[in-house]
Amino acid sequence: MKETKAESKRWTRIALCDDIPPREGRAVKVGNREIAIVNLGDRFLAIDNRCPHKGGPLADGIVSGTTVVCPLHAWKISLETGEGVNSASASSCIETLRTRVEHGVIFLELADNYRKGQEDGMQELPVLCVETGGTATAAESRPAT
Repeated sequence: MKETKAESKRWTRIALCDDIPPREGRAVKVGNREIAIVNLGDRFLAIDNRCPHKGGPLADGIVSGTTVVCPLHAWKISLETGEGVNSASASSCIETLRTRVEHGVIFLELADNYRKGQEDGMQELPVLCVETGGTATAAESRPAT
């Protein structure tokens, strides 16, 4: 996805690493959206907190490898790509967000309109997914340099 001049992004402080235990997720609210931040032990990944099936809270799901299982109807979603990975959820896709950790703090890369919310009529951010076997640049977690 190419970034346009009208689509400025910046890193936003979200949570302390210590507030999210390994292999668990926590929901955070940014603007009028909820995001699930998941601690995989060696990195943090962020996705939209609403399962594409019935809106279940993915932050409350069971983390298995790099996937999360929705607590409502067991849809399995990749934390790296946002794609459904089992037969029931295979055609689904949710937004993933880039994460960064600095000095024990988790940051998300967010477009300005994402942080403000949609009340002011700005366009919603696009959903980012990749083809199977591709790379997910929208959900990378890396230490700051």
